[in-house]
Amino acid sequence: MTTTNGLRLLPWSSPEGKPCFLSTDGGSSRLSRRADEIEDLQLSMGTELLAHAHALLKEQKADIREVRFLAERLCEALRDALRVAESRGGRLPTHDDDDGANQTGEGPKRVSASS
Repeated sequence: MTTTNGLRLLPWSSPEGKPCFLSTDGGSSRLSRRADEIEDLQLSMGTELLAHAHALLKEQKADIREVRFLAERLCEALRDALRVAESRGGRLPTHDDDDGANQTGEGPKRVSASS
């Protein structure tokens, strides 16, 4: 998936499962701040899930249903983390030369993230 300059990939999907984007010039809009909060929550939940997975697998008493459920939650957490990484990576400036200016001399430029 490629994001277009000026569009932020949001941490949620449409009801049809398609990616949602926000057109913004900065990160100070109300929706942009809400997206930041949700991304932070998703990453925090993934961290907690990873700790739970480690503990469950260490017990060696987990049955196949528990392991399957865990695997499904880990897949969801990984999907969320990859979306956050793509969104944040798409908002990082690139530096074409040592002083950070692009070829037009207008400073850093946005890059497109792809998956």
